[in-house]
Amino acid sequence: MLGRVLSPFRLASAGLVLLVAVVIILITRGSDQYIEIPDNPHPLANLVQIPDAKPQSNNGGIYYVDVLLRRASLLESLVSVVRPEGSDLIDSNQILDPGISDQERVKLDRASMKQSQEVASVVAMRQLGYRVPIRAGGVRVVAVTSGSHATGLVKPGDVIISANGKPVHTRIDLSRVAARLKPGDIVKIVVRRGGKKLTFSIRTIADSQNPKRAIIGVLPIQALNVQLPFPIKFNLRRVGGPSAGLAFALELLEKKGRDVDHGYNVAATGELQLDGSVTGIGGIKQKTIGVRKSNIDVFLVPVDGDNARDAKRYAHGLRIIPVKSFQQALQALATLTPKG
Repeated sequence: MLGRVLSPFRLASAGLVLLVAVVIILITRGSDQYIEIPDNPHPLANLVQIPDAKPQSNNGGIYYVDVLLRRASLLESLVSVVRPEGSDLIDSNQILDPGISDQERVKLDRASMKQSQEVASVVAMRQLGYRVPIRAGGVRVVAVTSGSHATGLVKPGDVIISANGKPVHTRIDLSRVAARLKPGDIVKIVVRRGGKKLTFSIRTIADSQNPKRAIIGVLPIQALNVQLPFPIKFNLRRVGGPSAGLAFALELLEKKGRDVDHGYNVAATGELQLDGSVTGIGGIKQKTIGVRKSNIDVFLVPVDGDNARDAKRYAHGLRIIPVKSFQQALQALATLTPKG
C-alpha cells in the first residue's frame, strides 16, 4: 500500500530530475553555431602610447568597438528568447575558415589585430607627414591546420616567400598558386625561418566544405616590414580581428596633438588598408547597438558592403557617418560643430 502511495511521488521526482538534467545539458553544451553579442565601446586614450604624447584638450575621445563572440549553447540555438538582447546566431562556416579549430581562429584573429595596429600606425604617420618605408615581406604563418601534411614541417612564425617557383609577396600571391592545385597535388614552398631559407614539399588536402578545393594547411597573414619614426604601443589584450584599424589611426593623431574628435565622443569601426581606404567588417548590427546604448555622439562606419545601411537600420537616433577612407573620416569629423 505504501509503495502504491509513493509511486506517483517517485515518478514526479524522477521526471523533475530528468527535466533538470536536460536543461543543464541545453545550457552548458555548445552547439555548432556561434553567437554575436553587443559590447560597450572602449576608449583608446589609455590604450595607445607614443613618446611625448600631447594631453587631450577637450572632453571628447576616440572609441573602438568590438563584438563578443562565443559558441552558442544548445538552448540558445533552439530558443530565441534566451539569447542576449541584440545578438545573432552565426553558422560556424561564417566564422571558421575551412579546416581550422576555435583555437586556430583565435590565433588568426589576434594576428589580424596586431597587423591592423601596424597598418593604422603607417597610415597615421603618413597623414602627419612622416616618411614611412614599408614593403610586403611575404606571408607569415599564424598556425598550421591539424590533420594537414604541413604539420611537422611548417611552423608558426615561418614566412612563406615562394610557392611552386612563384614569389610570394602577399596573401593574394599564395592564393593564386593554391587556386591552381587539386587535392592531393604537391606544392613546393620556401619559407624564411630566422636567418635560414627552408624548402618543403607538401601534399595538399581537400577542403571539407568544398572537396574540389585544395588546402595547403597553413593559416597565413601578410608579413610587413615597417620602419616607424618612433615606437608605438597598443595595450589591448585578448582582442582579435582587424576592425579597429580606423579607430587606432584616429587616436594616434589625437596623441600627436591633432584635435580629431572636436570634443565629441567618437566611435569608429572599419578595417584600414595601407592606402588609407576603409573596408567592411562583420558584426555591424551588434556594434551599432553597443554604441547606441553608450554615451557616444557619432559612429564612423565603412561604406563598404552593407555596413552603412545596416548601421543606419539599428542606429535609432545615433548619428552614423559612413566613410570610404581615413582622409574622408578626418574631413567628416572636421565639419562637426566644435563641442563646448
